[in-house]
Amino acid sequence: MMRIGIGEDTHLLVEGRKLILGGVEIPFEKGLLGHSDADVVLHALSDALLGALALGDIGHLFPPSDPSIEGIDSRLILSRCVELIREKGYHVVNADIVIVLEKPKMKDHLPKMRETIASLLEVDMDQVGIQAKTNEGCDAIGQGKAIRANAAVLLEKGEQA
Repeated sequence: MMRIGIGEDTHLLVEGRKLILGGVEIPFEKGLLGHSDADVVLHALSDALLGALALGDIGHLFPPSDPSIEGIDSRLILSRCVELIREKGYHVVNADIVIVLEKPKMKDHLPKMRETIASLLEVDMDQVGIQAKTNEGCDAIGQGKAIRANAAVLLEKGEQA
């Protein structure tokens, strides 16, 4: 049995925060605003995993109203979501992610992001795709005020091959 999940997340860019995308710190003068480290890539991916099995979203598991998880590393969030799908007897077949931002350029960071995500998902790197796109100057993302990520995952029930 196979299940498909999709996830999306958007955060505003602000000064005074580190920019973390796909579990990787990216050198940039701004970072994403959020209760956690605000890694939109791992948040979208986590929501896709949960959505595939109708388990809600990360806001239910890691509510922004919980002060004990303020600043939490999103790699921990994703790892917990992987645990949940494993408990249900599923594993990741593949993940595909789109990051939408104007700056910084992602080309040099994508291999490390794919490696980090593959490790967290317990899959090979060739099972994780990431594309980076601009928003062509449209809306807050196109004006360089925010970053969005979309993710899709395919899960399969049973033991991983």
